[in-house]
Amino acid sequence: MALVRDGKVTTTFHFVIGVNPVNTKEIKVNYTTKDGTAISGKDYTAVSGTLNIPANQLTGYIDVIASADSLRQNDQTFTLVLSSPVNATLSTTQVTGTIQNPGTYLPIDNTGYTSASSYPGMTLAWSDEFSGKTLDAGNWTCETGGSGWGNNELEYYTNSLNNSFLTGGYLVIEARKETFGTNNYTSARIISKDKKTFTYGRIDIRAKLPKGQGLWPALWMLGNNISQQGFGWPACGEIDIMELLGHDPQKVYGTIHWGIAGQGSTHIGGDYTITTGDFSSSFHVFSLQWDISKLTILVDNVAYFTGNKTDVGGTNYPFDKPFFFIMNVAVGGNWPGNPNSSTTFPQRMIVDYVRVFQ
Repeated sequence: MALVRDGKVTTTFHFVIGVNPVNTKEIKVNYTTKDGTAISGKDYTAVSGTLNIPANQLTGYIDVIASADSLRQNDQTFTLVLSSPVNATLSTTQVTGTIQNPGTYLPIDNTGYTSASSYPGMTLAWSDEFSGKTLDAGNWTCETGGSGWGNNELEYYTNSLNNSFLTGGYLVIEARKETFGTNNYTSARIISKDKKTFTYGRIDIRAKLPKGQGLWPALWMLGNNISQQGFGWPACGEIDIMELLGHDPQKVYGTIHWGIAGQGSTHIGGDYTITTGDFSSSFHVFSLQWDISKLTILVDNVAYFTGNKTDVGGTNYPFDKPFFFIMNVAVGGNWPGNPNSSTTFPQRMIVDYVRVFQ
């Protein structure tokens, strides 16, 4: 049973002490709790005493009350220690209680680059500032699945608050090391398909990125006609405004893809490396300038790649049609490789805003 008190979820840990084989005498065993990453008096209520299990009874119980904060933080643990048994021996002397903290309050350091609020000759056509309490269903859909997504990725994308939530005007996409079906990781992939689509203009996305071997965050776009006959990937076109490989957190990539549906893509692109810190330490703005003749990708208003229409060619040119947004954090895959012992979880991509000027 869980009770909500003062913004916290209060949970009873019901530890079961089993007797095997049955004993014709009363069993006694001392118990006490011991702090781990969970602190008594703050995260749980310490207990100690002697457990009495009557003769011929197979189980005894010890309850510990714990509180999960509204603050989003890593799991916390404490230990229940058993000692000094009477009329019995102990097969184990301690068990662990794990307190999960799945709250959606996450303090975020806002330092970093901020883009202009307007541009000459353009007006703000649409934006999402993520200022609500939940993701706007009129703008976004959380895709779900764990089939590898064509890249041998390891995560299962969910629509759970464990993997995507809003906090204080930010969207958080969180990759976690946890089992979901046959997948060992979970994350989120958020799309605006059939809801918010655009052709041409300037797009600014302010974000802070995760890092670590096997992490693959991306801010990108696909042609909204991808589900139509003859326009499957890569014929629909793909615009990668930002991709990062977690083992190299100072470098991002911008790429455009095109080709014949169901076949390999032709692509061109570039990369941009920062010399101070990395893309996880502060916010940066990833931008696309897109017109009838070219696509230019920028970081913090510095252009580092331009793909011209003449580079692509006029046959089946896809970059003159509506495109939708995708924001995701993949785990593993053909390009980044898989996580290893150096990779820490959870990892988060934090998005401040998405703005479209036309």
